[in-house]
Amino acid sequence: MTEPQTPSVPPLKVAIIPVTPLQQNCTLVWCTKTMRGAFIDAGGDLALLRQAIAKTGVTIEKLLVTHGHIDHCGSTGIFARELGVPIEGPEEADRFWIARLNDDGRKYGIDGEVFEPTRWLHDGDTVTIGDCVLDVVHCPGHTPGHVVFFHAPSRFAIVGDVLFQGSIGRTDFPLGNHQQLLDSITQKLWPLGNDVTFVPGHGPVSTFGQERQTNSYVSDYILS
Repeated sequence: MTEPQTPSVPPLKVAIIPVTPLQQNCTLVWCTKTMRGAFIDAGGDLALLRQAIAKTGVTIEKLLVTHGHIDHCGSTGIFARELGVPIEGPEEADRFWIARLNDDGRKYGIDGEVFEPTRWLHDGDTVTIGDCVLDVVHCPGHTPGHVVFFHAPSRFAIVGDVLFQGSIGRTDFPLGNHQQLLDSITQKLWPLGNDVTFVPGHGPVSTFGQERQTNSYVSDYILS
């Protein structure tokens, strides 16, 4: 007698919540086994993030940050204090940007508050979300301390403003570096695999393979 097959539940689930006037992709990521999760880049619009918690039933255990720009982390310190959870990331070279959050918040109309991460991250570190382990990949260029979070078992990455569908991050801000960004994409992201699906900081999801074929900034053809 054959036992009926039950659909397998993925170890990691994701919900994208665009926040702030800049429509930044804040991402709620949670471990399906433990229902413990983290927001990545809680930039603002905290009422929307509270609704996501209520809808999913996830227990938030930390806030993760890809980089220090206002739309990505302006409200992270405020939310961490409200939830009583630690902040992990970005890499410490983004201290320059985090120190500007109050001023940049007023400039962009976003609730901004300077914070000190509980843990600065470095290339090769790992972060945990419930029972899931994500690799930390330091990808400077858009900002000097930008990090990417990669869950190898799911072939999934959250890349902030390093890479977008059809584009790449701006490098005309202070401490930006165009060649460094290109190197981060081609030397740090592409080796993770063409099959990796990624959530960018803005806009729709894509895969590294699709961007290597079609992205007018970093496709294999353009860079060859």
